[in-house]
Amino acid sequence: MTTKEETRVALTCPSCGNDQNFLVKTVQMHVVHLEDSRVEVTEEGRPQVFEVLCDECENALALDDMDEGIRKELLLTIGAR
Repeated sequence: MTTKEETRVALTCPSCGNDQNFLVKTVQMHVVHLEDSRVEVTEEGRPQVFEVLCDECENALALDDMDEGIRKELLLTIGAR
């Protein structure tokens, strides 16, 4: 008999205990080229995490204080650096 265990990333808001929904604010840079009346994107940077907030109470969570595994999973999931 084989048991399949689900691995869950744990992240909990220290203020309200929310462990489900978080807001991740990112900043992404774009280089645009203007030619005649057209705007073209010539280069895009990967998003960089600006702030992580609890979606329930809007308390800020420090990215540097998160468990390394959680931080890596978060950045990988949103394609950030």
